[in-house]
Amino acid sequence: MATENAPEGWLSDFTFDGRGENAHIGIVLVHGFTGSPASMRPWAHTLVEQGFSVRVPRLPGHGTQWQDLNKVSWNEWPDRVVKDLQDLRKTCSKVFIFGLSMGGCTTLNVAENHPVDGLVLVNPMIHIPGLQIKFAPILAMLKPGMPSVGDDIKKPDVTEWGYDVLPTKGVLQLNKMLKITKANLGKVTAPTLLFHSVDDHVLPISNSDIIMAGIGTKEKQRIEMTNSYHVATMDYDADLIFANALAHIQQWR
Repeated sequence: MATENAPEGWLSDFTFDGRGENAHIGIVLVHGFTGSPASMRPWAHTLVEQGFSVRVPRLPGHGTQWQDLNKVSWNEWPDRVVKDLQDLRKTCSKVFIFGLSMGGCTTLNVAENHPVDGLVLVNPMIHIPGLQIKFAPILAMLKPGMPSVGDDIKKPDVTEWGYDVLPTKGVLQLNKMLKITKANLGKVTAPTLLFHSVDDHVLPISNSDIIMAGIGTKEKQRIEMTNSYHVATMDYDADLIFANALAHIQQWR
């Protein structure tokens, strides 16, 4: 896994202003930690084909070089999503946010503080369990990077075009966002659809359990995926995600 040789434009912001009867519905797709907009581009393309207004932001510190992720503050991630959210509100009557992994936490953080019409979360992250995270501040002082946990994809020869190093200072910022967002899950009132991979080698099931139990909305549904790993948006269950997300949009548009 690395950002070199990614398809042209896939590591950058993606923008599409909708056409036809779905143009008034906006969707922001948010990638995960150490990942890139590439992990959301296949999903974005299916939405473009339906005529929706689509934004895929490159979160600060991502899609460039891994050292850049050691230089950002956690609030820069939701702030970047809010920028696209507000841009879509200028022309769209409904706006949804779809998030993968850390992008799921970023999505929830935005929904806690801004009106959103619906959420779709794919293997979302809300906490880092275990003792290792307690030593993260010391590790961040000793080593700038660790081995990456990316490209957890069952489908062969597929990459999310992310970093092959885990930036340790970036992890500290990630953990701050996770704690703040977890403490405010009750503020999430938007209808939420959550997908969880049974075989996820990056995040334990506790992440999805905490989110489903903690979010304030009564309109919440969970779908388990049996043929994908963590980056399910690029895996065998991608079509399952895309079809059910479309139904979620149609229900709450």
